[in-house]
Amino acid sequence: MSTETQPHFPVMLPEVLAALKPSDGEVYIDGTLGAGGYTRAILGAADCAVVAIDRDHSALDMAAAWKDEYDDRLTLCHGCFGDAAALAAEAGVDAVDGIVVDLGVSSMQIDQGGRGFSFRFDGPLDMRMNQKSGETAADVVNGYGETELADIIYKYGEERKSRRVAKAIVMARKTGRIETTFALAEIVRAVVPRSPKDQIDPSTRTFQALRIYVNRELEELEKLLAAAASLLKEGGRLVVVSFHSLEDGIVKRFLLEQSGQAPSVSRHVPSLQDSPAPALFTMSSRKAVFPSDEEIKINARSRSARLRSAIRTAVPAGKEAA
Repeated sequence: MSTETQPHFPVMLPEVLAALKPSDGEVYIDGTLGAGGYTRAILGAADCAVVAIDRDHSALDMAAAWKDEYDDRLTLCHGCFGDAAALAAEAGVDAVDGIVVDLGVSSMQIDQGGRGFSFRFDGPLDMRMNQKSGETAADVVNGYGETELADIIYKYGEERKSRRVAKAIVMARKTGRIETTFALAEIVRAVVPRSPKDQIDPSTRTFQALRIYVNRELEELEKLLAAAASLLKEGGRLVVVSFHSLEDGIVKRFLLEQSGQAPSVSRHVPSLQDSPAPALFTMSSRKAVFPSDEEIKINARSRSARLRSAIRTAVPAGKEAA
């Protein structure tokens, strides 16, 4: 089942371009190609090059149809953005002038019921961004123990009723495998009351948790951030658009630490240092940038977005502030 419910708007595009500042002759990494909104805008803003990465084969297949427009300025790479350094090296690029990532699931994936990302469509409980490898959400829901499920739903979905949800899942699968999005959503709705404050569907947090876990999204983000210092040239810009507190918290802590504005949380470095190492990044602002009211009216999915950016200093990689 494939259902398109709204156009695919690149979230906070003007703000992304303002932070990235595409210039002639420079090279950028778009770690989340998706429908190509950021990549095409960057290539259109300057005579530059983009290494576009996506783990979803369908995104790359779509991009291949318009790749000829950009000749050798566009390189398409299949893989996770956490492996950006290795993928860029394979493309013959060892340093870049900017990196941008739009975290989370894309509109294309949400709107394709057969991908299993959304409880709005009845489809197989998949949720893999790369449908050719890895365990599905159905594998997790039907194969993991109650405690494991509760921990996943609590950690990645911040669902306070995680134990209740896990227990209900385990009880329900005694009568048969839970195979579809509608089936899982109904199980969750039966045990999690709808909040009168936020009005979100009670199954939202459980679906988020499973998606993040199946795709190892937070681990990939941490890998990308760790690699950014080595990938970016002096003056290179890191731009991250996130959609929930777990992602944004990781980005915020990283930038504060690597700009020398927060005590270290490393297991290997004391939290208070007499001579802190030079900063690898300068934060564009300590505060996140949010979408405009106008954008939210046009694209409701942008309402939870926030952008953080930083500029690479001249300090060699390995001389971290944290």
